[in-house]
Amino acid sequence: MESNKKYTWKSILHEVIYEADTPSGKLFDILLLVFIMLSIVLVMLESVVSIDREYHRLLYIGEWIVTILFSVEYILRIVSVKKPLKYIFSPFGIIDFLSTIPMYLSFFFVGSQALVTLRALRLLRVFRILKLARYLGASNQLKDSIIASRVKIMVFLFAVMISSVIFGTIMYLVEGEANGFDNIPKSVYWCVVTLTTVGFGDIAPQTALGQLITTFIMILGYGIIAVPTGIVSAEYVKTSQKADKENEALEQNNKAAIKPKQDNITIDLNSQHCDYCNVSNHRDNADFCYNCGHPLHH
Repeated sequence: MESNKKYTWKSILHEVIYEADTPSGKLFDILLLVFIMLSIVLVMLESVVSIDREYHRLLYIGEWIVTILFSVEYILRIVSVKKPLKYIFSPFGIIDFLSTIPMYLSFFFVGSQALVTLRALRLLRVFRILKLARYLGASNQLKDSIIASRVKIMVFLFAVMISSVIFGTIMYLVEGEANGFDNIPKSVYWCVVTLTTVGFGDIAPQTALGQLITTFIMILGYGIIAVPTGIVSAEYVKTSQKADKENEALEQNNKAAIKPKQDNITIDLNSQHCDYCNVSNHRDNADFCYNCGHPLHH
């Protein structure tokens, strides 16, 4: 009886912490995001000298309260799964750990508490609440288009690097040390800043010839911005057309199937986590984990 109670307790804890489809799980995730944003605000306020000077003790106590809460949450996440190492070494597990330890490290390394801004990465959990997994198809198309155009983009970036070295060298010869172009590397840095239309203004050409070259570089920079966008956009269109053709073929196969009632079936995914192998994105109404076959409901 004792083991069954313990198992039930762990199951309930797992549902609250890991599931976003239940009211309690959604409430837990919302509260977690609120505390994450609160901790980030506390660190940002502490970095303002005037505010920190007046409210340092209050901010420090607030950071420790949040850190203790996150530490308890991290331990509960480990306790509520059957294979803790699966969670500990998962991306979210590593992020949770890195966002918890900075305040403890402050006892040994001065200033390390500023690393609690890593907690911003935990805001990625909002994807579970909004159930954005169903939109992964569009993001996969974008990823595939970027991968497909990587060679063209690399050639483009290589051409930009060569252009920056050439124009930087020319500006070094035209302007010289008297106008802030002390050496070729610094001139190349100026060219990159100008070519990307950022224009810090820490170095500026003074001669007429140098200003003429700068004008050409700035105009060229606007044209360069459009090149990678066009490359990726073209590949994205190709990927979308390919996906549409595959969907049409799949739809035709479904219509030709023996069981017409299975036509137009859409597969919805939920945030259900397996408490044994810790994988998510199971089908709605699934009773068993697609990865390990462990029951999802107890």
